Amino acid sequence: MGGDTVIIMVRSFKDITNIIIPHFEKYPLLTKKHADYLLFKQIVDIIEEKGHLTQEGFEKIVSIKGSINLGLSDSLKVAFPDVNPVIRPDVDKEILNLINNNWISGFSSAEGCFLVSIGKSPSHKLGSSVQLVFQITQHSRDIMLMEKIVEYFGFGRVRIRGNHVDYICTKFSNISDSIIPFFLEYPIKRVKSSDFEDWRKVANLMATKSHLTLEGLEQIRQIKSGMNTGREHN
Repeated sequence: MGGDTVIIMVRSFKDITNIIIPHFEKYPLLTKKHADYLLFKQIVDIIEEKGHLTQEGFEKIVSIKGSINLGLSDSLKVAFPDVNPVIRPDVDKEILNLINNNWISGFSSAEGCFLVSIGKSPSHKLGSSVQLVFQITQHSRDIMLMEKIVEYFGFGRVRIRGNHVDYICTKFSNISDSIIPFFLEYPIKRVKSSDFEDWRKVANLMATKSHLTLEGLEQIRQIKSGMNTGREHN
C-alpha cells in the first residue's frame, strides 16, 4: 500500500493454481487483459511441470513475460539478449458475448465514474447548467469492449481520448430511466457506492427542476464537492 493505492497480491503458487486460475477460468476477463492472463497461465503450466528448472523452460518463461503487461525490465533484456517476446494471443471476440448485468456492475465499481458537471450557460436563467455523466474508462485498445457496452445498454457513445477510451452516457432520460434503476438492482460496491448515491440525489433534484433554482443549484454544488476526489479529501 502506498499513497492512495491498495494492492492485493497473491504469491503462493498453491493459491494461484487452486484459487486464482480456476476463478478466472470460470469468470473470464473481458478486456484485453485476458491476453495477459492467458500468457500468465502458460507460465503457471510450465512451473507445474518443473520446466522452470531447465534452461530451456526458464528462457521460455522469460519470452512469455516479455509480452505480459509492460514487458521485460531493462536488466532482463540485458541478461537475456537473445530471447524474444512471444506473440500475444488474439483474444477471442466471442468472449465479449459473456457480458452480463453482474459483470457490468462489478466492472463499473472498478472502472466507472459518476460525475456531475456544472458549466456556464448564458441560455439558463442562473447562468449555469447541470449535467449528469456516467463514464467507464479503459485503455484505447479496449475500444471494442466499449462499443459492446453501448450495444448492451442500447444507448450512450464511445469517446476516444489519446490512449484512453470511454463509454459515456449524458442523456438525462437514459440516466434516470435506465442507469439508476440498473445500479439499484445491481449495486455498485465499495466507496464508489457513495458517489452513486450522491449522483442519484442530484438526479432527483434535477427531476423536480430544483437545479433551475438558486437554492437547488447550490445544493447540487455542495453534493458535487464531496464526490469522487472531493470525497477522498473530506
